[in-house]
Amino acid sequence: MLATGVGSMPGLDAADFDDAIRLVLDALVGDRGVPHLPEVPGRGPAASMTGRALAVVADLGFDLQPAGWRLTDAPGVDHRRARSLLAQDLDRLEEAAQGYTGPFKIQVAGPWTVAATVERPRGDRLLADHGARREVAQALAEGLGAHVADVRRRVGGADRLVVQVDEPALAAVLDGRVPTASGYGRHRSVDRPELSATLAAVLEAAAAAGAEPWVHSCAADVPWELVRGAGARGLSADLALLSPAGHDVLAAALEDGEAVALGVVPATDPTTYPSDAQVVETARRWLDMLGLDPESVRDRLVLTPTCGLAGASAAWARAALALTTKAAASLS
Repeated sequence: MLATGVGSMPGLDAADFDDAIRLVLDALVGDRGVPHLPEVPGRGPAASMTGRALAVVADLGFDLQPAGWRLTDAPGVDHRRARSLLAQDLDRLEEAAQGYTGPFKIQVAGPWTVAATVERPRGDRLLADHGARREVAQALAEGLGAHVADVRRRVGGADRLVVQVDEPALAAVLDGRVPTASGYGRHRSVDRPELSATLAAVLEAAAAAGAEPWVHSCAADVPWELVRGAGARGLSADLALLSPAGHDVLAAALEDGEAVALGVVPATDPTTYPSDAQVVETARRWLDMLGLDPESVRDRLVLTPTCGLAGASAAWARAALALTTKAAASLS
């Protein structure tokens, strides 16, 4: 089994980002580890999940308004700051990863999470405007291809590059649960064919750039069958939030040779730290329930925290990654 982090890490400034890179490269290396580009959203909106994705988007401008990010005619100061911050983080990654060889993972917010969190020029979410949400999704796909190429150049020893597309809002978009700007209404549900096609465009861009496309969500009621049908070759979920149908989809993915990243370690500081034996037992019971032999999926099952570690203390973030790696080695 392998081990990786979901993406986000605790911290408030550039020094904390440097600490996060060192931690990820120390804790998630070796035969079982998949290190990743850390996200430190505590640095502000430019470093948030949405800000990070907008830094990747090609040829469009955004700005930060009191209500959040908004699509604009040209990049505003906060959008330029997000792009600059991503470039600086990649510079730091390149320096820290000198001599590294092995798999590596990066993360980006998906098109439906961006549509649910960014406003269109005249207000309310992009989700309310079919043309705008399609345009932004296309620009995200285009920019992602260039971003993957840049990361591959900087981490030259990466023999397997994973792009994790984060879609925490996907289930809410499908179910019509995204609130309007007023807070009194809800945006209409998007039909499944459009959901799938839009997500597929971004996943295809990652694959075309030579990366392995995964989709992550630590929300409940994620339509995992739709996600897999859109072209995800890795599914990353919180084990505790999986529905019966979700268990079946993840099992089918493993049986078909695809990756499954299973969230089994708390993402925030627990009252009592679990042992690696407890984490291993959780994963074993899940495999037993599905009738899968651990040996048969040892190169495809990936253990992770249940979600990003941004809300954890620095001590637990370090312990969580170490625990995840130790459990993966024990389970193997």
